[in-house]
Amino acid sequence: MPTKRILAVMSEFGYWGIELVGPLRKLEAAGYSFDFVTPKGTRAPCLPPSRDTTYVDPPLGVCVTTPEDAAMVDAFEGSGALDATLNLSEMFPERPYYSAPDFLRQLEAYYKTRKDAQEAALEAYDAILLVGGSGPIIDMVNNQRVHDLVLGFHAAKKPIGAICYGVATLVFARDFNERRSIIDGKHVTGHCVEYDYKDGTGFVGTDLNIGPPPYVLEYMLSDAVGPSGGYHGNFGKQTSVIVDYPFVTARSLQCSHEFGDRFVDMLQSGLARSGW
Repeated sequence: MPTKRILAVMSEFGYWGIELVGPLRKLEAAGYSFDFVTPKGTRAPCLPPSRDTTYVDPPLGVCVTTPEDAAMVDAFEGSGALDATLNLSEMFPERPYYSAPDFLRQLEAYYKTRKDAQEAALEAYDAILLVGGSGPIIDMVNNQRVHDLVLGFHAAKKPIGAICYGVATLVFARDFNERRSIIDGKHVTGHCVEYDYKDGTGFVGTDLNIGPPPYVLEYMLSDAVGPSGGYHGNFGKQTSVIVDYPFVTARSLQCSHEFGDRFVDMLQSGLARSGW
């Protein structure tokens, strides 16, 4: 039974404003409402450059935040919508270490609790959205609880949307026994090498500037989809949004509004393939 609700998974180290607000506005206009969750329940902060209309993206050489987008993000940030952020660590269990005492019993309890958590999420939401920005690199991409949430929606064939570095989560969301990426054989997009920073990758709440991203997303996606899938960077095209059900992936912030349109098309019109 459709719930007309979406769960947005966000980072506690910074999200890129329009990468949430762009698709959110399109989905809300189609009648969907949102809940928001972070790994530990801390309100997701907005990355300052994503609200700065003078910020020049280094590889693109242009200002990437329009006044219209900045106004949308400012309005959303002022709405208090994120004040009720959920805590994923309270929703999903942690898988035990193999060295844990009474490991087998703990593992059995983990799988049962995980199944219950996945079923609860599937009952509550029609889809999940993995919001981008630099923050996901820290606390979403290699987060077992985020993986378990994604795996539940994948097994149920329910839509999974991901944009920018939210897409990296899909590379590592894989069954713990099979160790195979859920995007194997799929067509996806994500940050291409030409658009990667050489310097300036930072995170809200830290003084870190780690220089370039710690991994090349294009290479990881290309490997994860395997020989029967495809990575599409669409370098030189203003936007890149790929639908290969149950996934809809978007390259970066410029794709935010189109990403929202395709997400709506998946949910309401049954769109299964587009963008390549």
